[in-house]
Amino acid sequence: MEDSRENSLESGSSVPGPEESSRVPEVLPSKVSESCAQPLEATPKKLCGYLSKFGGKGPIRGWKSRWFFYDEKKCHLYYSRTAQDANPLDSIDLSTAVFDYKADAEEGTFEIKTRNRVITLKAATKQVMLYWLQQLQMKRWEFHNSPPAPPAAPAASLTGNTPALHLELEPEEAELEEFLCPVKMPTGLVGVAAALHPGTPIPSALQNISLKHLGTEIQNTMYNICGNKQAQGIGHGLPVEDSSQSGGPQREEQPSSPDPSAPGKEPADSPKPTPKSSLTANLIQKAKRQSNTFPLFPEGLTRHRTSQEKVVALEQQVLMLTKDLKSQKELVKILHKALEAAQQEKRASSAYLMAAGDKDRLELVRHKVRQIAELSRQVEALEQERASLAQTASLWEQQAQELQQQVQELQQQVQLLMDKNQVKQQIICKLCDKVTQDFMNPSSHSPLPPDAASRDFLSQQEKMEQLKDDMEAYRTQNRFLNSEIHQVTKIWRKVAEKEKALLMKCAYLQAKSCQVESKYLAGLRRLQEAMGDEASKCSELLRQLIQEALQWEASESAADSVRLSPISEYDEYGFLTVPDYEVEDLKLLAKIQVLEVRSHHLLAHEERPLRERWAALGELAPSTELKQLLRAGVPREHRPRVWRWLVHLRVQHLQVPGHYQKLLSRGQACEHPAARQIELDLNRTFPNNKHFTCPTSNFPDKLRRVLLAFSWQNPTIGYCQGLNRLAAIALLILEEEESAFWCLVAIVETILPSDYYSKTLTASQVDQRVLQDLLSEKMPRLMAHLGQHHVDLSLITFNWFLVVFADSLISDILLRVWDAFLYEGTKVVFRYALAIFKYNEEEILRLQDGLEIYQYLRFFTKTIGNSRKLMSIAFNDMNPFRMKQLQQLRTAHRERLEAELRELERLKAEYLETQAFRGRAVPEGCGSEDEGEGEVEA
Repeated sequence: MEDSRENSLESGSSVPGPEESSRVPEVLPSKVSESCAQPLEATPKKLCGYLSKFGGKGPIRGWKSRWFFYDEKKCHLYYSRTAQDANPLDSIDLSTAVFDYKADAEEGTFEIKTRNRVITLKAATKQVMLYWLQQLQMKRWEFHNSPPAPPAAPAASLTGNTPALHLELEPEEAELEEFLCPVKMPTGLVGVAAALHPGTPIPSALQNISLKHLGTEIQNTMYNICGNKQAQGIGHGLPVEDSSQSGGPQREEQPSSPDPSAPGKEPADSPKPTPKSSLTANLIQKAKRQSNTFPLFPEGLTRHRTSQEKVVALEQQVLMLTKDLKSQKELVKILHKALEAAQQEKRASSAYLMAAGDKDRLELVRHKVRQIAELSRQVEALEQERASLAQTASLWEQQAQELQQQVQELQQQVQLLMDKNQVKQQIICKLCDKVTQDFMNPSSHSPLPPDAASRDFLSQQEKMEQLKDDMEAYRTQNRFLNSEIHQVTKIWRKVAEKEKALLMKCAYLQAKSCQVESKYLAGLRRLQEAMGDEASKCSELLRQLIQEALQWEASESAADSVRLSPISEYDEYGFLTVPDYEVEDLKLLAKIQVLEVRSHHLLAHEERPLRERWAALGELAPSTELKQLLRAGVPREHRPRVWRWLVHLRVQHLQVPGHYQKLLSRGQACEHPAARQIELDLNRTFPNNKHFTCPTSNFPDKLRRVLLAFSWQNPTIGYCQGLNRLAAIALLILEEEESAFWCLVAIVETILPSDYYSKTLTASQVDQRVLQDLLSEKMPRLMAHLGQHHVDLSLITFNWFLVVFADSLISDILLRVWDAFLYEGTKVVFRYALAIFKYNEEEILRLQDGLEIYQYLRFFTKTIGNSRKLMSIAFNDMNPFRMKQLQQLRTAHRERLEAELRELERLKAEYLETQAFRGRAVPEGCGSEDEGEGEVEA
């Protein structure tokens, strides 16, 4: 009966059965290279067969025959001792494995290299080996390239994925044909038919037993014994006439798996023989029993049907559309919930405003506190999700690194093989030349007997044939290794793309978490302001919540080991991210600002093109493109080089080799009058920066030498308060003393007006008046509001211009301002000053008290976190902004200021003249301080 079944399989016929409609149709490759010999035959869906595996320890180490079969769902290659075993001995993960074989090794030997081990296998022939290698490559690519199956209906999903998988494999086969032609499937050695033949004969039966998996061996042995008994019982019950209908000689049946539902022995005196249809049903049940116990035989005997394939594909499409519809419905539900929450919040705010009594308002406040607690739980859930995604991203990164190392090792092996092949070709050419010379010049050699000459000729021919075989083997090996490198590279690229997508998703979730946290802190602050002193019970609770929010980041960073961009205590230039303000409100605002800055950085995907443009920029030269790049900001790695070029562009007519050292030696020879004031200001320079507050830092000494050298460089100014912060910023970026010195010279002597740091600060006062005119032109509503409350902006903005925002903006925005300032000049300072007021215009207009406005203006620059928005306002919203208009306003205000100063000097001179004319008369009865010294009272 087994013979008839096998013959029907080989002839392409199939036995109809009740389960045929539920089986998945097979997918066979349709493209075969024309340059190769025969088109591939229809291969079974399952890749399986007997191979010899090298393993063991001690005296039992050697080749062992194993039955190998491939699992498509897990991309694992399982192996057992025989095809009838119920439990496999072990498996090989092919998803990250690479394949190799050596031309000089034993015929049919190849290797599968995984992360932890190297498995050496041997096929019966070279053709079987190449067929296994090609199929394993295709299965690995199929696993990496196929979309994941929906979990709802596994049978339908598998069937639906089959046509799509076939379409994706066709170009892959075409690519492989460029390296190595598809190998024809060896009949009877690979596939379902190989299970009917025994494996490679082993000298010792004990040697073939796996002592490492002794428990599995015992289970399989007991299982086979039970299967043999049941198979014999079923075989005895079958009439003899059935075997004659199979059309072939009887063969010994293979052991089958036990089936509790199988019928028992039929009575021997049954008057009627079993009909042919019942025999067919028995065969199908037998195949089903085998498929239930061993994952080799399911769906392997069904006929390919196009109509069934189409129906299953349509069913899968319906399932996918149903899943999409379900997700869309869930999204609509979420949006409805968000709308209801917003409406409830609106009703709560209205109820709070309309509430008449303190109890009602207190109840509303408690409701808000409960909502805040709910938001906190949501934030924790988002953080847990972000942590899990970060761990997944790290795992993908490790896999990508391992794949890259494997690709490098394969490239080295290919290079070695190519070198070896080249050397062998040279040897063959030399031998051919030598043989040709021997045939052309026989007289040069000693005469040999005819038998010796024929033997020599035959040996040479044998060597030539062997060399030709070696050449062909090396060519085949080279083509296979090229295909392996090509496929592994494609898989590595795909893994890298997945890792990149996961990192982007993780950054996006982290940015959303920062936004939720900043909104939470802002809500706490607004709630605290709204409550005032009315509810003393809730004020303590709010204060506790604020303290926990300010201290939460430290504990979070300690508990979480995987973070994309953690909020550290100091930024990349040494400034405190959350300064230690004495007022709690300022600490809260600083924390909110840090979270906003971090969120903007995580979501700013345009930073990568900007970095690429800076990296591609070669030698720097003044141009419109460079101007736009400087306005957008210089990346940290390029900023020192760019600043040195900008400073050199400003002071190249002043720079003299050794000039800075001469100024330092002059300062050592005699003390400058400004040295005492410089020493006092050193300890007040950036108290929130670790480079100037750490006792072991060398930055204070560098700053002292730079300021002393500048005081000798420009005696008309010497030293003015504010120069220490300009020089400190230059030191933080350029690090070298001489470069920072020339940067200070460029700012004071070439960029800013000449009398900007004079004793009268004339140019600084002029710029304050110009700024007020520009504010009246660009923001008349704001200036009217400030004038109504008698607010003098120069008390706030004078320091902005004197130190170029060094004390006002956070380091990230400050250095972007300096990038454009060093190239374009003071016009950038005016642009950013106007942009700062425009950024916070609505907040200032809400304030209705002069003292409250002054308190807000004192720290409102620290609330700016979106550098892109501020830059857009400065260079887009403030246009038109012409330098000619700025110069005209400066000239007009300078004339008025100088006239006021002359009038002041005239009044001062008149006063001194009047005092000198009157003298200092002493009233009667009062003694002078000079009188009565040395006299003794009576």
